Amino acid sequence: MQQYIDFVTSNPMLSLVWVGLVVAIIASYVKQKAAGYKVVTPNEATVMVNREDGVFIDIRSRDEYRQGHISGALHILPSQIKEQNFSELEKHKTAPIIVVCKTGQTAQESANLLHKAGFENVNLLKDGLISWNEANLPLIRSKSSKGKK
Repeated sequence: MQQYIDFVTSNPMLSLVWVGLVVAIIASYVKQKAAGYKVVTPNEATVMVNREDGVFIDIRSRDEYRQGHISGALHILPSQIKEQNFSELEKHKTAPIIVVCKTGQTAQESANLLHKAGFENVNLLKDGLISWNEANLPLIRSKSSKGKK
């Protein structure tokens, strides 16, 4: 124990950094557990869609959506979710909803808002479309963007 005390007194900045990291890790863990959504992998998401009538919600911009999206994904902007302007989702209140963005970071707020709006089974695609592409799963491209690549 004396070694730890000596280390802390000799290296206050390094000790403070370690304490900060531990607090950040604990806060991240607590935030994830308290969130109104669950983070799922691409494989888990496809099982939800195929076996439980789940639906993908793509919250990226219209141009990004047209460049490539998951088959059957509904395109709803984050601003529509904030305004609770998502009438086409109402029939999916109890079904699994998988919120998708490019990296999995910007979809967190939308997933929480959907949960607060009464959707029972909200999920977030881990690492967004990046993980979808890494799993070599298909994307649907709009006709106007097929010539571009």
